[in-house]
Amino acid sequence: MSYSKGINATAATLTKLRTGDSNCPFSGMCVTCLDGCPGLCEIGKSSIRGKETLYPQPFGKITAAAEKDYPVDYSHFNIAGTAVGAHGIAADPDVATFPNVNIESAVGAYGDLPLRLPIVIAGMGSTNVAADNWEHLAAGAAISGVGIVIGENVVGMDPKSEIKNGKVVKAPNLEKRVKDFQNWYNGKGFVAVQANVEDTRLGVQEFALEKLGVEVVELKWGQGAKDIGGEVKLNTLERAKQLYSRGYIVLPNPEDPEVEKAFKAGAFTEFERHSRIGMVTEDSFHARVKQLREAGAKYVFLKTGAYRAADLARAVKFASDAKIDLLTVDGAGGGTGMSPWRMMNEWGIPTLYIQALLTRYLDKLAAKGAFVPKVAIAGGFTLEDHMFKALAMSAPYVKAVGMARSPLTAAMVGKTVGEAVKQGKVPNEYKKYGETLEQVFIYAHELKNKLGKDFDKLPVGAVGVYTYFERLAQGLRQLMCGARKFALEYITRDDIFALTKEAAEITGIKYVMEHDAEEAEKILG
Repeated sequence: MSYSKGINATAATLTKLRTGDSNCPFSGMCVTCLDGCPGLCEIGKSSIRGKETLYPQPFGKITAAAEKDYPVDYSHFNIAGTAVGAHGIAADPDVATFPNVNIESAVGAYGDLPLRLPIVIAGMGSTNVAADNWEHLAAGAAISGVGIVIGENVVGMDPKSEIKNGKVVKAPNLEKRVKDFQNWYNGKGFVAVQANVEDTRLGVQEFALEKLGVEVVELKWGQGAKDIGGEVKLNTLERAKQLYSRGYIVLPNPEDPEVEKAFKAGAFTEFERHSRIGMVTEDSFHARVKQLREAGAKYVFLKTGAYRAADLARAVKFASDAKIDLLTVDGAGGGTGMSPWRMMNEWGIPTLYIQALLTRYLDKLAAKGAFVPKVAIAGGFTLEDHMFKALAMSAPYVKAVGMARSPLTAAMVGKTVGEAVKQGKVPNEYKKYGETLEQVFIYAHELKNKLGKDFDKLPVGAVGVYTYFERLAQGLRQLMCGARKFALEYITRDDIFALTKEAAEITGIKYVMEHDAEEAEKILG
């Protein structure tokens, strides 16, 4: 069985095979490669466009997710329903109804940072697709009562940022992003500011804490999409030189006279900006956590990516020793479209596997009586059944599910449809529902009642985010009601079962034919 898909031809890189589905399964090449073909496949396009074909296209306008079909994933587990009893509520059919399921959660070392829904929108950084939709996404997160993280490089990429003596003193883009959340904050959820190597050198988090009223910061070791720093494209020489002067890796070097000459002659049209990789050590990690707390951080988070198991163990141990307020673990492999395509597919530990390891490591901490950090698991979750399985797989440690691409999709679609409706151009797909926002968006009327006159100021994409999250909320409540678990704290690993023995072996979740075996024998005996 082949687990890889889209080798040498994929919608992600806008490539295809001349011979259709007739290809060599390992190389992905057409079974016959024809002299005279203009180069439809990834190899062919690479001979013309080179490193440009490393990335999903159109670069900066899309998000992307790996096509690889992993041997075991969350679909290899099902949720265990029951007809008996109720946990967290009276076992009374008139009381134990799904609208009464409590799906509120909390993070923070002491559980004092509440979430209306167990969702954190993982880091949205300086990418165009995130920047273009941020106000919709942030407002949607705020009115929904969930967490959202401002990702890396926002300050460094802002042309209007002012940097003196290597430190940021003015950051209009970052300030706007923070306010886009704060303006709609209603008492639950949070906005956090993340930092990579360049952000740390610029003092971004200290600036956010001191000048912008931010209380939550996140250290970033990496993400599930790639094992190198972030990348963007730059289409002017001036922009390339500015970011080079701010300490970024810019390729080719815009300060090289020959490069400048080639750019002006049209030999190439874009520069690449890359971030540096971090170098984690235990001492430097603890020193940085201490610095941030002394700078006024009320909550300090850590996000780690799909690195090897030893790095996950380091994240768990360091987070425990430092009493980190939320540890986010991001499995391979999706993101906001800025990761090399083959890296996104072939690098890193997939989410199901990394969560299985994470559970083992957290169990070890708990068995020793050590501090166990609150955890968010991320990496491809989009629907309510995904959320239930993620919460159950590592119960009781997981307090939130990290999402990025799907809420961004909700924001983009909400913005597109909402703006069209406001212009009197309702898309054909939605004309059957009506002509107004309240008719087309099923939760718009509810939001209008909540927000009153402020509803008209709400970025319309936020209505899409809120509506999407409300769908997830009701779906999760229904699944929890069927499992007779009426609050998140009652979900256990026993609430799911594995459909294959391999899935059971990897995760320690019981195989379906062994699930409830002892209890069934007692009932029958």
